[in-house]
Amino acid sequence: MKKRWWILLILGIFVIYLISFLAVKGFTSQIAVVRVTGTISSSREIVDWVNMAAQNPQIKGLLLIVNSPGGGIVPSDEIYQSLLKFKKSGKPSVAYLSTVAASGGYYVACASDYIVSHPMCITGSIGTIIEYPVVKDLMDKLGVEFVVIKSGNVKDISSPFKKMTPEEQKILGNIVKQGYERFVDVVVNSRNIPRDSVLKIADGRIITGQDAHILGLVDTTGTLETAREILKKRAKIKGPVQWIEKRRMPYFMRFLNPEEAIERQVGIKFDYRIALP
Repeated sequence: MKKRWWILLILGIFVIYLISFLAVKGFTSQIAVVRVTGTISSSREIVDWVNMAAQNPQIKGLLLIVNSPGGGIVPSDEIYQSLLKFKKSGKPSVAYLSTVAASGGYYVACASDYIVSHPMCITGSIGTIIEYPVVKDLMDKLGVEFVVIKSGNVKDISSPFKKMTPEEQKILGNIVKQGYERFVDVVVNSRNIPRDSVLKIADGRIITGQDAHILGLVDTTGTLETAREILKKRAKIKGPVQWIEKRRMPYFMRFLNPEEAIERQVGIKFDYRIALP
């Protein structure tokens, strides 16, 4: 009898908790929070989370928080495309540019309906870059010869063990040009700024959020709270909001990303990013 009393008490508490949880959830609107932090080297987690937010009827909007200097051209564009797809759900999205949202960081934010930037955020850096070290002279001084057996003249393009040839420079320059044109198109189309005006500032320069507002690259300046309030109004939410975030994988697991491993081994970066001396 004593054991049964304790079981009934536990069940009663559980039922009360469940009813309270469902009641609160029923009267609370949900907004998905997507964070783009650090170097953009992979898009899978973010794209999956954005797609979930688009399909979940309980989620009324999306808040994109960017604190990134940019990263790979492909994952940046994949995140951008997923955010464009989110727009088709009819739910509003607002981006907040915090400490740094340059190059690829700004690129992904362009897919949002509205962009809020901190006045002193470092943003801009519209452009593409390929860079790698050349150690041929050092190897020659050390008396080390690097032997290459290749199937074509440019198979070892971007090798640090030889000087770049005019043909290789032309090939890499064409890749950079294509990425650059794509970036400019994204800014022109998403921000409704004349192409000539974008080209004047699309030289890789970094600017503050305050200057970005003057140039039309962002809609307003403010804090994270500003972005939240704007999103609530756009989502027509008057009551309490539950901000839903995806749990990120443990920090050490991110080093297992194959794209980052290849980048570290090869020593070549092709990305939308900010380059500071």
